[in-house]
Amino acid sequence: MKTFDYARADSAAEAVRDHAPGTMYLGGGTNLVDLMRLGVAEPDRLVDVSRLPLDRIEQAGDRVRIGATVRNSDLAADPGIRARYPMLARAVLTGASGQVRNVATVAGNLLQRTRCAYFQDVTRPCNKRRPGSGCPAIAGDHTNLAIMGASEACVATHPSDMAVALTALGAEVHVTGTGGDRVIPMPGLHRLPGDEPERDTVLEPGELIVAVELPPPPPGAMVYRKVRERASFAFALVSIAAALDVGADGTVAGCRIALGGLAHVPWRAERAEQALLGGPATGEAFLRAAEAELEQASPLPRNAYKVPLTRNLIVSTLEGLAS
Repeated sequence: MKTFDYARADSAAEAVRDHAPGTMYLGGGTNLVDLMRLGVAEPDRLVDVSRLPLDRIEQAGDRVRIGATVRNSDLAADPGIRARYPMLARAVLTGASGQVRNVATVAGNLLQRTRCAYFQDVTRPCNKRRPGSGCPAIAGDHTNLAIMGASEACVATHPSDMAVALTALGAEVHVTGTGGDRVIPMPGLHRLPGDEPERDTVLEPGELIVAVELPPPPPGAMVYRKVRERASFAFALVSIAAALDVGADGTVAGCRIALGGLAHVPWRAERAEQALLGGPATGEAFLRAAEAELEQASPLPRNAYKVPLTRNLIVSTLEGLAS
């Protein structure tokens, strides 16, 4: 591991003020420290923000503000989150292990980097690590990688379960930086790879996430489901966060769908949502909506299985919510 300087910030303003090229923020460290050990991340300086007073979950009218340093386990166990946003609690609980959730922070979860094997192997080329070096995953092992929104430069996927639920809920991410404060909607924090796959988010250098704000929960029922290769401590092959509101006449009054494991970002299924609104809440309608969304898919030879897997997951999840 490369030698680095370490400092602990007492406030968000101090952390931002002390940021310079080569500096990275350290929260729980469950992703960053691993990348440093692998030689993928080589910061000159770490600014520890894990002890900033941003560790509270607060009700603000009909909205909820979650501090950036709230631990994942505390978020999943919060009675208000479990009662009003069960898809978020469930998404957090399906991520990693209890030990990791006890350390990992909300902001760190949103900013974790892809688990693509080529990104994590410094002996191989990777456009996310060294722009312009190539993406060997396209011709190599892409079994678990992107089928939506990928580019010739990168087919990596975003690994966060929490981010998928927050995308479906329409959360807002509050950040601060040398240019002041701003609010970034979800979807909108993460970006598709395009020809700059090294940029995972729209954050500017030195910007620090201070909170995530949840709007009032959508009407109807909601759920988070995750398909993975083993029952725990595994990233999603495909996941879904969905909320469905069915009126008394059996038509869809409201619908929100976000998908994980498919793209460089948590994927908001806007085509499927639009196809469902005002229509019947039936299996046939759910299938048509899933197929409308998956018209955008461009799978590679070894991950084409994700297309029918995603279609079936959307349909079965919505059927469950409708019933």
